[in-house]
Amino acid sequence: MTATLDFELPIALSAHEPPEARGLGRDGVRLLVGDRASGEVSHHWFPELPSLLRPGDVLVVNTSATVPAAIDTTDRSGLVVHVSTELPGGRWVVELRSPAEGGSTRPYRDGVAGRTYPLRAGATVHLIEPYTDGRLWLAIIETPRSVPLVEHLMRHGRPIRYGYVSTDWPLATYQTVFATEPGSAEMPSAGRPFTTALVAQLVSRGVTMVPLTLHTGVASAEAHERPYPERFTVPAPTARLVNAARAGGSRIIAVGTTVVRALETAATGHGRVAPAAGWTDLVVSPERGVRVVDGLLTGLHEPRASHLAMLEAIAGPELLARCYQEAIERRYLWHEFGDLNLLL
Repeated sequence: MTATLDFELPIALSAHEPPEARGLGRDGVRLLVGDRASGEVSHHWFPELPSLLRPGDVLVVNTSATVPAAIDTTDRSGLVVHVSTELPGGRWVVELRSPAEGGSTRPYRDGVAGRTYPLRAGATVHLIEPYTDGRLWLAIIETPRSVPLVEHLMRHGRPIRYGYVSTDWPLATYQTVFATEPGSAEMPSAGRPFTTALVAQLVSRGVTMVPLTLHTGVASAEAHERPYPERFTVPAPTARLVNAARAGGSRIIAVGTTVVRALETAATGHGRVAPAAGWTDLVVSPERGVRVVDGLLTGLHEPRASHLAMLEAIAGPELLARCYQEAIERRYLWHEFGDLNLLL
């Protein structure tokens, strides 16, 4: 492994199912902690999180709820459409997928601009132009009687599932305890291991929890493609609490890369957060750095994934490389049902 995190991820380290399927609770995952100040890497279980944080720390969480964003075409193509994210003007980014073994799907790269596919329950998707090199498309989606697309998906779609997940799981499996506003194509998975009991423990320890919303699209960043805008809201109370905590010397810890993206979009050059809403295409890199966030709780990311640049901006290349080396050596699990990494 190198400091650029161009590493080999063993197939056996993919989490094939949620911890509940193994007789554990939602919080029954491991937690690898990397501390930039001390240079130390330590290994824990997720329920230890309250003891690893300080009174006064602020955890910023994403309240976006996952929608069943995979919907079947009804023609002879047999394709599945992954509805990713809404763009300004009512257009959508979508991904075409073809059936694969085990009930999963794989990218379909033979889409044609101008093609219209019929979808379940009378909806249609019309391909306008490629958004990337043929995997993602800019599209118009129409629903019967102009029913909002999210509502149509809630009735006729199913959760997005990739090949490393062994079977279909109900939508509730892909929700976090913070989820209130449907809109994410894929779960903001850093929040998945939290339970109401753990939240109560954090609050009783003096850790403040504040919300924002960013609706995630399909994992294009993990495919090393250009990012697309994602819709977000940083409420005024959250901005006030974050600013007050920073002024008092407390740490701001993002629960998920989505939270970093939203907070840093709403930040001024001096690191003060303003209420904000709209779409963000911000890319957080080591060159840009972070202005607000002092820590990040996140899953483990694919080799060479674009999100790793954000992690490097927070942790530094040496500590990040060491964290991933130890995660592989100690057989941590990757993906949305896998283990967590706390970078401070």
